Amino acid sequence: MSKRCAITGKGPMVGNNVSHANNRTKRRFMPNLRTVRVTLEDGTTRKIRVAASTLRTMKKQSK
Repeated sequence: MSKRCAITGKGPMVGNNVSHANNRTKRRFMPNLRTVRVTLEDGTTRKIRVAASTLRTMKKQSK
């Protein structure tokens, strides 16, 4: 499975680990993915992988 949000399409980002001596090595910033059940219009449920930040935004907009 890919490390990508099913709704927003957020994926891994690339950056650097920076040590105290300012040495830089490459690293990847992974999205915080959660598996959630979603009910579709026809009544069936599916599991999708969604970023936690997306879930927070959806919860905020539903209020």
